[in-house]
Amino acid sequence: MDVPSILQIYAPYVRDTSITFELEVPSSENLWRRMTAEPRLPWLVAETEQGVVGYAYAYPHSDRPAYRWAVNCSVYVAPMHHGIGIGREMYHRLLEQLRELGYVSAIARITLPNSPSVRLHESMDFASVGVLQGVGFKGGRWHDVGLWALRIAAYPERPREPGTWKPGLRR
Repeated sequence: MDVPSILQIYAPYVRDTSITFELEVPSSENLWRRMTAEPRLPWLVAETEQGVVGYAYAYPHSDRPAYRWAVNCSVYVAPMHHGIGIGREMYHRLLEQLRELGYVSAIARITLPNSPSVRLHESMDFASVGVLQGVGFKGGRWHDVGLWALRIAAYPERPREPGTWKPGLRR
């Protein structure tokens, strides 16, 4: 996984927007720890002839055991590549891999307002399930966060343990 390229895409979102509530750009080591944390979940990149132009990933929704079939997910695309389907393609790949691993629910948190992200998630059949009002303070103001959810597999009567993602890693 190309940590420097992912940080290059993510850093402007951290520094210049409230899309993420991180206040400082994570270090390469910190990002690598996130990517390799257990349980291993997908981190995918989109590449063009210009290099890495986007990434999508999932992380556990909660550390409480009953939540282990639910994940949070997110996608980031370099601004010059917005609106051409990269985020949508990344989500297709991510959700397919999560389904194959045995996950059942995917949840996205979107800082509001953010109509491009809302459109992307709703185009992927995520449904709005609520708004957490004023839960983040960044950029000198309070922000609401919308919650979108998607059932990515049928609810099994006896769910198997979710699998572990096995990427082709390069550091």
